[in-house]
Amino acid sequence: MKVLVIGSGGREHALAWAIRKSSRVTEVVCAPGNGGMAQVARLVNANQKDVNDILRVVVAENPDLTVIGPEVPLALGLVDEMQRRSLAVFGPTRAAAMLETSKSFAKRFMQRHQIPTANYAVCTTAEEALSSLDLFHLPVVIKADGLAAGKGVLICNTKKEAQDGIAGLFSGKLLGTVETSVVIEEFLEGEEVSFLVLSDGKHGAPLVPAQDHKRIGEGDTGPNTGGMGVYSTDSILDPQMSEWIMHHIVQPTIDGMATEDTPFVGILYCGLMMTARGPMVLEYNTRFGDPETQAILVRLESDLLDGLEACVAGRLSETEFRWRKGASACVVAASQGYPGSYTTGQPITGLEEAAKISGVEVFHAGTSLLDGQYLTNGGRVLAVTAASNTLEDALRLAYEGIGKIRFDGMYYRRDIGHRALKKV
Repeated sequence: MKVLVIGSGGREHALAWAIRKSSRVTEVVCAPGNGGMAQVARLVNANQKDVNDILRVVVAENPDLTVIGPEVPLALGLVDEMQRRSLAVFGPTRAAAMLETSKSFAKRFMQRHQIPTANYAVCTTAEEALSSLDLFHLPVVIKADGLAAGKGVLICNTKKEAQDGIAGLFSGKLLGTVETSVVIEEFLEGEEVSFLVLSDGKHGAPLVPAQDHKRIGEGDTGPNTGGMGVYSTDSILDPQMSEWIMHHIVQPTIDGMATEDTPFVGILYCGLMMTARGPMVLEYNTRFGDPETQAILVRLESDLLDGLEACVAGRLSETEFRWRKGASACVVAASQGYPGSYTTGQPITGLEEAAKISGVEVFHAGTSLLDGQYLTNGGRVLAVTAASNTLEDALRLAYEGIGKIRFDGMYYRRDIGHRALKKV
C-alpha cells in the first residue's frame, strides 16, 4: 500500500513513522512534510491550507489511503471533497470537525446529549461577554470560538484580566484575527487527561491515555502553547474509569453525531478534566493531538494502518489494538521566544547522537533540511520521545536524548511528568 500523510509537524512525523512500520506499506508520502520526515517518507510540496492544492497532490500520487494530520484541512472540507471523488481518506467531514472548529457548537452539542462539561455562555459581542461575566465565579475561562492553534484559551483570575481578554479577542489584538464569538466557561479544577479514540462512526476504540503540558514555563506557568511535552502511563486512568469515560462521554458523542446526520469517522480527542464531580470535557479535537501522538504511538505494538483502515471501512469493532505496558514520555524543544515571535534557520546538531540511544525516537516538528544540515523552521522544533517500563526511565531517556541536541536559543521544560512523579 501507498499512504499519503497530510501535514508537516511532529504529529505527522510520528504518524508516518508508525504507518511505515506496517508490513503492508510499500511507500509513505508526506505533503508537505518537514526536514526530518524524509527519513521515513518521500516529501511532496503542497499548501496544507489550500484544498485544491492538496487534491492536486492526491490525484498525482493516487495513494491507497490519505491520512490528514492537522485541523485546518479538516475545517476547509478536504475530507468532503475527497469523499465526493470516492478517494479513501481518514478524517472527519467538515460538519463533523465542528466539534473542534467551533467551541460554541461543541458546547451546545454536549448540552443536547447530556455529556458532562463546564457551565458556559456563548457571546457574540464584547458587551454581551462583559455582562455574562457576572454569571461566573472567578477564576473564569474565556475561549476563542474558532481555531487558535492551542493559544485561544485564557484563564482569568481577576475581573480585569477577563475584561482585557474579552477586549483583546473581539478587537483582534490577542490572536491577530477578530473573533465574532467567544465562549465563557466556569473554571474546572483537577488533573487534565488527553483521551483519544478511533471512531468509525458507530464504535470507538480508545488509545492509551496521556497528559499534556500546555504552559511554556516550568511548574505550569506562563502562556499556553501547542504543548511542551507529554507522558503516557497505564496508571493515568484505571480500567473502570476508562470504561466510564467510554460509556458516558465517548459513545454518547459518537452516537450524538450519528443522530445529527454527521457521523464522526476519524480520531476523536477528548480533552478531559478529572474533577471532584467526575470527568468533564474541556474540549474536543477532531485529529491526533500534538505532542500526544508521539508519546502514544511509541507504545502501540499493533499495526496502526489496520486501525485507520477499519475506521474508514466501518469495521472498527473487529479490530484489536496491542499496547506496550509501562510508560512513554515526550519533551518538546522549542525556539527562543515561542509561543510569541521567534527566529528560524538555526543549525541543529546532535540529532544522530540522540537517535542512537536505545528506546529514543526524535520526531521533527519544525525543521528544514538544507545541504545536509537540519535547521529550525518553527516554534516547536523537535519532540524527543522515549518508551520504557517505568515513567521515570522513559523521562530519563527522553531527557538524555534532548541533552545531546543543540541549536541557538533552544528551550525545553525540565519538569515534564512532574505531577505523576509527585504521586509515586
